[in-house]
Amino acid sequence: MRSIFFIFFINFLLSNNLDFDGNNAFNYLKAQCEIGPRHPGSEGHAKLIKYLKSHFTSISDTIEVYNDTINHPVSNKKIEITNLLIRHNIKANERYLFMAHFDTRDRADKDKDPNNINNPIIGANDGASGVALLMEISNYLNKNPLGKIGIDILLVDAEDMGRSGYKDEWGLGTQSFVKTYTGALPKYAICVDMIADKNPIFKIEGFSYQYAKDLVYEIWGIAKDLGYKEFVWQLTGAIYDDHYYYYQGTKVPSIDIIDFDYEHWHTIDDTVENCSPKGLYIVGNVLLEFIYRKDKR
Repeated sequence: MRSIFFIFFINFLLSNNLDFDGNNAFNYLKAQCEIGPRHPGSEGHAKLIKYLKSHFTSISDTIEVYNDTINHPVSNKKIEITNLLIRHNIKANERYLFMAHFDTRDRADKDKDPNNINNPIIGANDGASGVALLMEISNYLNKNPLGKIGIDILLVDAEDMGRSGYKDEWGLGTQSFVKTYTGALPKYAICVDMIADKNPIFKIEGFSYQYAKDLVYEIWGIAKDLGYKEFVWQLTGAIYDDHYYYYQGTKVPSIDIIDFDYEHWHTIDDTVENCSPKGLYIVGNVLLEFIYRKDKR
């Protein structure tokens, strides 16, 4: 009898007809790339911040802007950075946070052509993809308001400036944010990064399993319920991404949904042509299912 009830319950949860618009999210990815490179200090960086403010202001309850001045980890020059915190259903006490970095790398240091290594990258996957997904999530929440829980979207700057082997040089926007933020904290945080590969594979990142095992099982379990084999039950190495720095600063259980097997990472070929809506659609539906299960619980 219990098994029959469980099957009925799962079917009920999956019958909400949630449908993330991966194509629209991909249009947001393309729009960011059309701006050009978007590393701190660049013209594209300033244009992107204006674009993001315009998008979220019209569809969310509030948008908070956090500015800071930091030193570039390589040149040591002072640069201005900006973090954006967007809120949906601001009155709710039970909150969940989704985050992504919007900056792009100022050098293609992994490019096979040595003539390209000092050129900035477009960052279609590494930068634009996570932001594009959260832009569309925000659209969906605006059209389908939450009743019980609140969602926060944190877009962080200066994630992608560090050197290999220097862990304190990465996630500088998140490091800045957790030092200055004094508001209420979410129950969980989920980072999305590099999710628009044409053949996405989402393994379980090491720090995610270490710091938020229960959340990992919940998200990967939802993906299994939805039939997405792209979420694989395989533990991979730990990555110093924004989820790591957010957890270190807040102790909020945090995970990273990332496809780190992207052959164009930190090269000039990280472009729209090497991305697709597929991963955006898959991750978007998993996250919508997570959100609305919590809200209807």
